[in-house]
Amino acid sequence: MRPEIITQPSESVLENFQNQTLRPILKQQNELLLAIFRQYVSVRKGAFYKLSETEQLEYISHSVKRDMKFKHYLEGIIAGHFTLEEYQLFLENEEELTKRLINLLVQRLQSQLRLLTK
Repeated sequence: MRPEIITQPSESVLENFQNQTLRPILKQQNELLLAIFRQYVSVRKGAFYKLSETEQLEYISHSVKRDMKFKHYLEGIIAGHFTLEEYQLFLENEEELTKRLINLLVQRLQSQLRLLTK
């Protein structure tokens, strides 16, 4: 059901998890994640739209990494797509995989800035 993303196999279990689990889930949920971020901005009176492009990129990063309530909400949306085995692996490596997840999410939102500002 997840989109297939072609990557080179790695010897690292965490890198394989990132490429075989996190990236496909983020791609699959892309439209939802964009809508959630637009709603996040809207609730905050739309100040995001008045910022320069550089400031908007920083706003995205800061919002996803520093607003703990929002960060945990986004993590939950992604984790809800894990299989039981994936969830167990995630828990065993939670700190590192959470960092990877958040970085991928920030990159995905930032790379689609033009879609966020429509």
